[in-house]
Amino acid sequence: MTTATTAAAHTSATPAPIRSRRRTILWGFQILIAAFLLIGSAMPKFAGQKDAIETFAKIGVGQWLRYVTGAVEAAGAIGLLVPRLAGLAATGLIGLMIGAAVTQVVWLVPGWAAFPLALGVVFALVAHDRRAETRDLLRGLVRGLRK
Repeated sequence: MTTATTAAAHTSATPAPIRSRRRTILWGFQILIAAFLLIGSAMPKFAGQKDAIETFAKIGVGQWLRYVTGAVEAAGAIGLLVPRLAGLAATGLIGLMIGAAVTQVVWLVPGWAAFPLALGVVFALVAHDRRAETRDLLRGLVRGLRK
């Protein structure tokens, strides 16, 4: 079954105009969040912005985590903008947002945990909307590994 066929089979219960409107809204959020993740979050970590350095010093794990977090954010931001990868990227970013929320509660400012949790909800909606593409992508990877 092709990606288009699989996607159509999973979304045929929802009328086309509603699916189209929902996907357009999600794309808008994906673009905005990808820009935030790349420009507002990953780049300051890579550049060694004072706030980023201080935040990771408070966590106490080491500055290596700043670079890893920035790399995951950058990869996730790029993945959100590639239709075939958007669902997989969103799924990975859910995990990152859970970690960010826990970090806020345990080491930083507990009130700020709501922001990564809100982003996580958007990522869950994207992952759900793109589940057929993600399933096809993973099946293709498994088939490629079996060869």
